[in-house]
Amino acid sequence: MRPRSLLLFLLLLNPSTLVAQGYRVRLDNRVQSVAFRGVLLDSIPSSAVVTGAGGGTFSSDGFAVRCSVSNTFCYFFRPGAEHRAAPAVTGLDITLWRLGVTGLSFHGNVRMAFDLGDADVWPGTHPDVQLLEAFAEYNKEAFQGRLGRQVYTSRLGFSGFDGARITVRDVHRGFDALGYLGEGLARGIALPVTTNALNPLDDFQPRDRQIVAGAALGYSGTVADVRLDYQREVDPIPDYFVSERAALATTIRPFSRLALLGGAEYDIAQGIWGSADATLRYAAHQWTASAGVLRYRPHFELWTIWGAFSPVAYHAVNGAASYSGVPHLQLRARGTRFWYEDTETDTPLANVEDHGWRLSLGATWSPFTRWSFDLGHDAEFGPGASYSSYDAAATFATSDKILLTVHAARLIRPLEFRFDEATLHQFGMEGSWRPSERWQLDVSAVRYMEKRDRPDAAGFDWDQTRLSARLAFLFGSADDLLRLPKGRRPTSTGTRAQ
Repeated sequence: MRPRSLLLFLLLLNPSTLVAQGYRVRLDNRVQSVAFRGVLLDSIPSSAVVTGAGGGTFSSDGFAVRCSVSNTFCYFFRPGAEHRAAPAVTGLDITLWRLGVTGLSFHGNVRMAFDLGDADVWPGTHPDVQLLEAFAEYNKEAFQGRLGRQVYTSRLGFSGFDGARITVRDVHRGFDALGYLGEGLARGIALPVTTNALNPLDDFQPRDRQIVAGAALGYSGTVADVRLDYQREVDPIPDYFVSERAALATTIRPFSRLALLGGAEYDIAQGIWGSADATLRYAAHQWTASAGVLRYRPHFELWTIWGAFSPVAYHAVNGAASYSGVPHLQLRARGTRFWYEDTETDTPLANVEDHGWRLSLGATWSPFTRWSFDLGHDAEFGPGASYSSYDAAATFATSDKILLTVHAARLIRPLEFRFDEATLHQFGMEGSWRPSERWQLDVSAVRYMEKRDRPDAAGFDWDQTRLSARLAFLFGSADDLLRLPKGRRPTSTGTRAQ
């Protein structure tokens, strides 16, 4: 069934016809207004260049230009056209059970996205309808089977495919094993890699969908959790590997407050190690702390051109801590130091940084039952870029149904082309109203004020107000009500009270 046909079927479905079945349907509608503008490359003849008081070169209307001896033209960037977008997204999630076979259920998830603005420029709104998931599931204590469009999540990332997945479990000993096979979807999106929406891939776009196959073994116990994953992708026409990887993830709990988490990935197709990490966590009554090491290397399928650039890995050490020993106050901090491996390239005319750091500090103060205040500071310095930001928020809960938040922030960052700096101030309000467990309304209004510190005409400011709204509605059969059973007062004999 095509996504549009399935969507019409679900929207026209009358819940009264499902009295004998159990069902849950969730509608999530979001819309926002946003404005943005880019930059346009422009040029003027070298003879038209104006020399400024400081010796720099400018266009006649005040834009800094870049000239070269071998070219009769000088180039510069001017502000692009203003674009106003109003992306609207609707998510439809449906679950059906009691279909006549014990353990059988159906799950579907559809996403619709449209740009209601004056220019169709917002990313992710094509195609209009995307079928994220649609599968039938048969679930028993020791067995689970799925058939249809689904997503499998593991240490290797998100894998979307149209096919089958089988899981066998030994719940008493904590072991499980699974396998899956199907036609793959593109990375990061629920679309086949051959779809027209991915046309910018041009000549590098595969002509046929890849075949995805994988398997996993897992163990979950009191002291440790261990999981081993294997996955391969094959182009069916030339019968070449697109990707083949394996990963190990583990969690060890030697003591009640201490845990060691880690894992590693190996790219079998290229014969290289991928990302790996290890983290030690400690949790006490008032303290939580962690320290870890990380090696991150991006993974690219063999059909893409990106692998030809030989991306290098970076290494990092990080630490984090939070303290809640003072009444109504929580303090938190996190820091990271990272550096890149040798790129094996020479830059004789420039010195390039190969390391950097990140820092995050924050505090939450809740002096009253319904009030809370947050303060935060983030900073990063790395190769080619840096930023520093401060933010504050005050939240007031008028009841269990209404939540109001006022927030503000200040961000200093380099411009896109690393020419001077830009300062961004932001303040806004958000509100959430949940009159029942069935539906929720969220609204927000945020004002952005940006000042670009440049000595030429390209130092234009770009201020705007963004409005957004969200309406989520949940309905289902009577046995799907999100209510707890009535409490029972125990008697001295342990039997139910009369």
